[in-house]
Amino acid sequence: MEEKKNSILARLVAAAALIGAVVVIVVAIGSAGGGDDNSPAKESAPHKVKTKPKTHKKKYEVEEGDTLTTISRKTGIPVSRLKALNPDLDPQVLQVGQELKLR
Repeated sequence: MEEKKNSILARLVAAAALIGAVVVIVVAIGSAGGGDDNSPAKESAPHKVKTKPKTHKKKYEVEEGDTLTTISRKTGIPVSRLKALNPDLDPQVLQVGQELKLR
């Protein structure tokens, strides 16, 4: 009878260990994937969407308060493309009147 109790107990412990392992794996996967829509992991992975530029101009003159992001929104040219076209550009030190290449 004692052997039967030990066998049942061992099965219960094994089942509990299996359930615990599954829970740990699900939690680990959920936290690695970001878990919610506001996670930095999703923000840092930009979607590759081809958009047509809003302008056909070859240059843009920096205005007061402009950042690369606002220039990107105004022109429709992605920030990464603006940086590639203007390799000497320091985005932290944009000056009013400075000209940026758009093409």
